[in-house]
Amino acid sequence: MNKTKAFRAVVYNPEVVGSFKSVVCPPYDVISPQAQEMFYERSLHNFIHILLAKDSSLDDKYRRAATIFRGWLKDKVLIQDEQPAVYFYSQQYLVRGEKKTRLGFISLLRLGDEKSAAVFGHEHTHNAAKLDRFKLMKQVKANLSPIYIIFLDKKRIIQRIFQKYIPAQPAFIELTDDEKTVHKLWRLNDPALLKIIESSMNNENMFIADGHHRYEVACAYRDLMREKLGAAFTADEEFNYCLAYFTNTDYRGLSILPIHRLLKLEELLDIDGFISRSKEYFDVDQVKDRTRFFFLLEKAGCSEHLIGFYKEKKYFLLRLKNVKMLDKLISDKPKEYRFLDVAILNYLVFKNILKLDLDNLPGIKYSPDPFELMKEADADPLKAAFFLNPVKIQQIINIALSGNKMPPKSTYFYPKVLSGLVINRLEAE
Repeated sequence: MNKTKAFRAVVYNPEVVGSFKSVVCPPYDVISPQAQEMFYERSLHNFIHILLAKDSSLDDKYRRAATIFRGWLKDKVLIQDEQPAVYFYSQQYLVRGEKKTRLGFISLLRLGDEKSAAVFGHEHTHNAAKLDRFKLMKQVKANLSPIYIIFLDKKRIIQRIFQKYIPAQPAFIELTDDEKTVHKLWRLNDPALLKIIESSMNNENMFIADGHHRYEVACAYRDLMREKLGAAFTADEEFNYCLAYFTNTDYRGLSILPIHRLLKLEELLDIDGFISRSKEYFDVDQVKDRTRFFFLLEKAGCSEHLIGFYKEKKYFLLRLKNVKMLDKLISDKPKEYRFLDVAILNYLVFKNILKLDLDNLPGIKYSPDPFELMKEADADPLKAAFFLNPVKIQQIINIALSGNKMPPKSTYFYPKVLSGLVINRLEAE
């Protein structure tokens, strides 16, 4: 059984920082080096100074982040709420010209263990990224960014909260970010309401949409602290929980973008030879117009397995001939995995056609922005871009429930949940 609970969030003090836009930032793993510098310059109190601190002559970046965090608490740049609350979160955003609103809330989620997994994950994680975040958590002793949880919400918890409680009070945080997404946050601290929310969430299956590394790091930190405490461990300590954002699978507010691939090969790729080898598995069509290329790619995603290929300003669509060939070519994976477009790209294109090692792909770059990758492919003759359709929400659920994992960078949930809105301390004041 899952368990959620309210908490006393650490938040920015508006009397000190003024504009919330100047101090928040995206999650650490989607911030480019250029954006990192921009956030550093935006404000001396921008959350980037903790989330991605820099090494100094006196300290490494992890200790420096902890020093900054404690200093901001001392100077009242950051303040802790007096009462436990659940924080209702609204994001109004545009995707492909369509205006959408995603609703959810932020609270704490009890961490699972090997005997009873609290949530289902769907993506593989990287040890280097986990070690980096683990070192940071050990020093800062806080959940700095929430993991992103999706659930079916059969009891319509989110919609009921929104309709009954949100219109009656103003948001205590409201900002429009650099991508024009409007973020609003409300405190819900009525004990009776909190009890309803917690009891309603107990029997929900929960799936990690974003933040697999953060969840595993929180579990590792919990295990470390449990070992340190020994017989004094009670299972009620704050480190038995992690910060989590919960939203439901309502298609009207949930957007999953594809993550495209840019490869830098060791030698020039002969396009004619590549297309010829691809025809063993795919029907290949060349498309001259870029707009039509992406239109056909997206349209086919509803019913077919289609991969886009771009090099030397030429556009190709690779349409899988027969799904039955996947049973043989990806025989070591379950059906739910074999039918993923990203698995088809990895095994048929990268492994079988290009003869690449899937565990050591050359100079690969991931991005939800196809035009960024096309620009880079045009600038370097060794690079080629591959485009995918987004993973469907039911595919994510099926993979997770089957106990399997998708390849890394398979999903991009949009918009991201901002870092710096609320923080969860793992130690007493």
